[in-house]
Amino acid sequence: MTEDDVLSEFRASEALLEGHFKLSSGRHSGHYLQCARVLMDPMRASRLAAALAAKLPREIRSAIDVVISPAMGGIIIGHEMGRALGKEAMFLERPDGTFGLRRGFAIEKGAKIIVVEDVVTTGLSSKEAMKAVEDAGGEVLALVSVVNRTGGDVSFDVPYHALVEITFPTYADDEVPAELAAIPVTKPGSRK
Repeated sequence: MTEDDVLSEFRASEALLEGHFKLSSGRHSGHYLQCARVLMDPMRASRLAAALAAKLPREIRSAIDVVISPAMGGIIIGHEMGRALGKEAMFLERPDGTFGLRRGFAIEKGAKIIVVEDVVTTGLSSKEAMKAVEDAGGEVLALVSVVNRTGGDVSFDVPYHALVEITFPTYADDEVPAELAAIPVTKPGSRK
């Protein structure tokens, strides 16, 4: 699946939005990728996950024991990655503000894990999720996401693979351009 194919999936599902958005990272943007919308079609989610699984190097694909994703945004793509890879899929939650496993989920000590996200922007949630996996006894082999919005400004201690890189500009609260500030802000992400 090419980058154009991925963006076509977003456009077809009306998941590529324009306006003034406050992202989960706290930054502002004139564009928002509503991954929940692109993933609401099970066949589309399956295609995207299969394409993402195919991007993983063979040595990582063959070593994976479990797929783990952070709630909320990563649950659907994480589940579909589990299906594409033939592996169990679990998710992390933040009931007390910090990611952890609940619902009877547990990681065997030394289990080889990939962390799956919908979108990575600042990498903070991804790093928190990977730390939670390591604290639970797992070894993170890679981070994967449908969309990479980091602009190349974020590094991870593990390989990072994404289906598409999108570099819409983002702004701190004190950097928002006047034309964007003139548009009422919407906060579409899962984190309040």
